[in-house]
This record gives sequence, structure tokens and C-alpha cells, in this order.
Amino acid sequence: MKKWIKIERIPGVLASAYEKGSRMVIYSYYRHVAEEIAAHLPGDAILDIGTGPGYLPIEIAKRSATVRIIGIDLSRKLLDMARSNAAKAGLSDRLTFQLGDAGCIDFEDASFDMVISTGMLHSLKDPVKVIQEMYRVLKAGGEAWIFDPARVSNAVDRKKWKASLNLRERFFLKLFQLSGLHKPIKTYSREEAIALIEQTDFKDYRIDARDNEIRIKLKKA
Repeated sequence: MKKWIKIERIPGVLASAYEKGSRMVIYSYYRHVAEEIAAHLPGDAILDIGTGPGYLPIEIAKRSATVRIIGIDLSRKLLDMARSNAAKAGLSDRLTFQLGDAGCIDFEDASFDMVISTGMLHSLKDPVKVIQEMYRVLKAGGEAWIFDPARVSNAVDRKKWKASLNLRERFFLKLFQLSGLHKPIKTYSREEAIALIEQTDFKDYRIDARDNEIRIKLKKA
């Protein structure tokens, strides 16, 4: 039986290639998600889990003058890119990016009005633990939105993306692909998502599964 390894962190050698792909879908994906979030903000304090190069927080902050977002990720290289991108957008005063583990979030209980996550659920080794951590750091009435695997990869022009990669990026991407250790992206079904949620303290939730993406919206009583 083939043994798969779930990769919870983008390897440092692949960070720049990942950033280039993410940058290509700012208009086709991140802006649409940001507009949806900005239109339903339960408050101004947001935590973005698995923030990557920070494009979603930047797009949200452009649409709300009062929102303050903290993005956490396990990749130091992507966090450096996120800080640089926020600075270029003139949003460093409202966006903070720091190293953080989704399974053990380094914030006190009831710290955020909203927790968001895009394209991360499928890679988690213990998704129940992460969802429960979202519940813990949310304020009463706060919401957690999980979009997965997120249609980012579908929106990327793969031919154009590959052409943008330099020799080093192509080498490490090929090496990673040939390793055979990474797990193919799994799309959770509605039933599987419910099974995860029911192991946490969330009782109020909505699930929309379509187009190979599942959208989970949870609310803390």
C-alpha cells in the first residue's frame, strides 16, 4: 500500500513557485473571496490561517477601512513575502503576519471576530483539532469560514505559471513531484465535513459543496 505524507507547510524551496501561482489568481479568485468576506464581517478582528503570501488579507483590507487581520503560516519564506506585499500595498499598519501552527493557535480564547482559511483543510493531519482551535479563538457570535481545496489551482494558467518559473524553481518542483510522497488533493464531501464538525463544539454550520470545492461556514454561539 502506498504511503502518503500530508504536507502541512509549503517547503521553503517551493515557496517562490507557490507565490507566483497565488499572484496569478488575485483577480480571478482572491478578490471574489475578499468581497464575500468583507460583505459579511461580524467584526474587525480577523485571523487568516495558512495565509501564504498574504494576498487574501490584502484584498480584504482594501475593502474594509477598519478591519485588522493577523495571518499565520508555517512557512517563514511565505510570511516574509506576505509582509513585503502588505508594505507595497500600504497596509502594514493593519496586517500582521507571524509564524503559527493551526493546530495550536498562539492566541487567547475569544480573540477574533472571524477566522478564515482557504486551501488548507485537505492538507491537515488533524483537521478536527484545527477546527476546534478556530472555535476556541472565536468570540461569541464569531464565524469561521473554510474554503477548500479552494479553486486557486483551477484558476491558474498552468502553462503561463510554468513559463514564469526559473530553473531553480523548476528543478525543486520536479524533484518534489518525483518524490511520490505528497498526497493528492482530497476534496471533502459534505458528509465527511459534517463528521469532522460534529467532533468539535460548533453546532451552527452551513456547507456548500460544488465545483470540486467545499465551503464551510461555522458560527460560534
